[in-house]
Amino acid sequence: MSFASCVAAPAATAAPFRAAAQRSTARRACAVRAMAAPKIGEAVEKGYVDQMPAKRDARRAGVIMHPTSLPGQYGIGDMGADAYAFVDWLADSKMQIWQVLPLVPPGRPIPGIREDYWSPYSGRDAHCGNTLLISLDELVKDKLLESSELPAPYNLTGDVDFSKVAATNEPLIATAARRLLALDDASPLMAAFKVWKARPEIAAWLDEAALFDAIGNTEGLVGKDWWDWPDALRRRDPLALAAKCDSCAVAMEDFRATQFLFEKQWLSLKTYANSKGVSLVGDMPIYVGGHSADVWAHQALFLLNKADCKPSAVAGVPPDAFSDDGQLWGNPLYDWPKHEEEGYTWWAGRLGRALQLHDEVRIDHFRAFAAYWQGEATSSTAKNGEWMVGPREKFFKGIEKALGGAPIVAEDLGVITEDVVALREAIGAPGMVVLQFAWGGDGRNPHLPHNHYENSFCYSGTHDNETSQGWYDAQDDATKLHMQAYAGISDTEGAAWGFIRLGMSSVSKACVFPMQDVLSMGNEARMNTPGVASGNWAWRVGAPGTFSTATAEAKKLARLAAVFDRVAETGPQAPVKPVKVKEVAAAAAAAEEPTATVGKKADGKKKKK
Repeated sequence: MSFASCVAAPAATAAPFRAAAQRSTARRACAVRAMAAPKIGEAVEKGYVDQMPAKRDARRAGVIMHPTSLPGQYGIGDMGADAYAFVDWLADSKMQIWQVLPLVPPGRPIPGIREDYWSPYSGRDAHCGNTLLISLDELVKDKLLESSELPAPYNLTGDVDFSKVAATNEPLIATAARRLLALDDASPLMAAFKVWKARPEIAAWLDEAALFDAIGNTEGLVGKDWWDWPDALRRRDPLALAAKCDSCAVAMEDFRATQFLFEKQWLSLKTYANSKGVSLVGDMPIYVGGHSADVWAHQALFLLNKADCKPSAVAGVPPDAFSDDGQLWGNPLYDWPKHEEEGYTWWAGRLGRALQLHDEVRIDHFRAFAAYWQGEATSSTAKNGEWMVGPREKFFKGIEKALGGAPIVAEDLGVITEDVVALREAIGAPGMVVLQFAWGGDGRNPHLPHNHYENSFCYSGTHDNETSQGWYDAQDDATKLHMQAYAGISDTEGAAWGFIRLGMSSVSKACVFPMQDVLSMGNEARMNTPGVASGNWAWRVGAPGTFSTATAEAKKLARLAAVFDRVAETGPQAPVKPVKVKEVAAAAAAAEEPTATVGKKADGKKKKK
């Protein structure tokens, strides 16, 4: 497959909205048949025996691991050889899902100016890609770098040192971007770049992001939020923006080229994963960062003060049993009536972008579409605020008109009221259940497997949880006895694989396990600890070549997938069906019969001209 085909607009993907509508239509058809049905004691209508219940959805399993956690030669997981090896390993394991965290540029500290901790959930742009994932080796293959320019392999094992990776790898990525821009117009790579950046759905966010980045790197503005920029820039005076575009044209084109290199490598990896029967599930936080091109370029769509452009209200969640102060996230809230006025165009573009990079998307904090917490922007806690009505089903109908539907997973964890459940069911989106949450409360706990429902994704744990083994080690004897009685989980099997077995057996149509659980790792491999600022997001699975040593785990996953009907029936991962003796004999007999071919009669003689 050519690269041009990789960066072209993606093909439409089946949408749960459409599937839900189809199921609703089927139910209505059943109701109509019931109304027109013969009376008691009369003959049934024709075709009665063909009116069978709809088949359940196909069952799948998968693994969640962020690309930064992959092995890599240069300090971080990247989109090079080990990413493709991981896809091969997933296919061998009969895993049909690879779930990742947000691919956006992570929150980045500026020494002496701004603290930040490389979280993919505090990214500075909702549409751009994390260019630290760009593979240097792949740039050599594209002849944008020389192999002699590459650093010696470093930090092959252990956690990612993001600052070192940025200092070492980014200058080389910048060099590759400039060499791309220096290519002749006839070069296939340059031609692909020009086509890509001119696509309307790409230009809509790329140009604003490039300008935002250029202004933010201007001397005197580094580290400042956009609402603290000079008034003409923060209020987007056309003359001021035009002047900035002229003075920063080179930097902006470098930015575009770097984003192109990210997209080129990621879409090539995605195409490979799809060819192996693996679907990429992305992760999209519902809110965007305040200091972002998204808010700066679309100020009317957010709740901002007119006087200084700062957020007038911010997102979060109220106090609960786990937090006396609640959580004040600080993201600006959406002006939902304005979004409705514009037909949810911005949201359709955001989801459309996510579906260019993934096959399916999990939306974090889905409950905010039903109702969201509006916190005071000037407060230091989330105590002061109130619940506000969200856009509800109007939103999903709006984006379906613009986008044709979107395959989403609803992150519906936490305090979930009945309106959230009703909304999720109305749009047909799968929700989430988490096995680590199953062991408190009574038998009605929704995370206990006997309470699972088919249209859901079952997880052993999430990126915010302890590893399953680490969590199990900290439980008291009563909880462990409960787990053994209920699911046979014991020290002998290990909690991680006990949860994997339990998730595979769940009625949930998909189950997904952190890679740390597949490897039976403890809390030394934890990805994130909420409420702790530093030391997160850095876990890595191992040295280059790791997946060639994980064949035992692949076989165990494949065996469980087969036992619990989670192996694909069609496509690249489908098992090869054994050929029956009768079929072989019939094929052999057919092969012995004369066959008419071009230029010959059926009896094998040549036709007369």
